[in-house]
Amino acid sequence: MSSTDALPLDPPLAAPPLPDLGAQRVLPLRHPGRWIATAVVVVLAAQFLHGLATNPFYQWDRFGYWFARPVILRGLWVTLEVTALSAVLGLLAGVVLAMARLSRNPVLRTVSWLYIWVFRSVPLIVVLLILFNFSALYKTLSLGVPFGPSLFRFDENKLATELVVATVGLSLNEAAYAAEVVRGGILSVDDGQRAAAAALGLPRWYQFRRIVFPQALRAIVPAYVNQLIGLIKGTSLVFYVSLLDLFGQVQTMGSTYPGDIVPLLLVATVWYVILTSVVSAAQHLIERRLAGAVRA
Repeated sequence: MSSTDALPLDPPLAAPPLPDLGAQRVLPLRHPGRWIATAVVVVLAAQFLHGLATNPFYQWDRFGYWFARPVILRGLWVTLEVTALSAVLGLLAGVVLAMARLSRNPVLRTVSWLYIWVFRSVPLIVVLLILFNFSALYKTLSLGVPFGPSLFRFDENKLATELVVATVGLSLNEAAYAAEVVRGGILSVDDGQRAAAAALGLPRWYQFRRIVFPQALRAIVPAYVNQLIGLIKGTSLVFYVSLLDLFGQVQTMGSTYPGDIVPLLLVATVWYVILTSVVSAAQHLIERRLAGAVRA
C-alpha cells in the first residue's frame, strides 16, 4: 500500500438526543418538618386567641371602658412627656460622653468612662430614689466662685418636682447607654474615611459632621431605637417617685377598683405596645432614608 493511500475514516458518532425537559415534571423539595411546625404554631396561636377572646377573666367590657378614660390619657401624656425629654437630653449627653471617651485627653476619657461605668452599674430605680430624696442631702443649691462665696441660691425643694426628678434620673441613666451606642457607631466607620478627609485638609469638626457621623448613623439608629423602646417601658418606674404616668395611673385605679386590675393592666399593655410600635415604624422609615433606597 502506498503512503498516499488513506485509510477509510470511521463515521462520526451521533450525539445522544437531548431529553425533552418540557415533558418532564419538576418535583419541589419536600419539607415535612416545616409544615408540621407551621401547623403546630397555627393551632397554638388559634387556641391562645380563642382563650383570650372567650375567657371572662380578662373582662373586655371593662377594658373598653378604661382604655380611653381621661385619667388614663393623662398618665399617657406624662409618659410621652418624660420619654421625649429624657430621650433628647440623654442622647445629647450621650454624644458628649462618646466624644469625650474618644478624645485624646486622658482626663476627659477617664471621667467619661467613670460616668458610663457608674450609671450602667446602678439600677435605674436606685437612681430615681436617690434623686427623689436628694433634698435630704442638700437643702439648697448655689452657684458662685469655687471654694468662695455663692452668688445665686436655689431652693432644691421647689426645683425638684416629680417631673424634674423623673426626667433627670432617666436622662442620666439614658446618657450612659447612649454614649456607648454613639461610640460604637463612630468606631464602625472605616479609618480610611477619616484619613482621606484629613488628607484633604478638612477641619476635624467638619470631618465629623459631614463624613463620619452620617455614616455612623446607620449603626447608631437600630441600636438607639432599641434603647428608646427600653426607655418607654422604663418610664413605668417613675411611679415610685410619685409621678403618675401611664403605669402609675393604672396602679392607682387598680387600688381604687380592685375588681378591674386585670383589664387595667391590659390597658397599660396595649398602650405600651402602641407606643413601641410607632417607634419601630419610625425606625423603619429612618433606616430606609439612610440607606438611600426604597425597599419593597
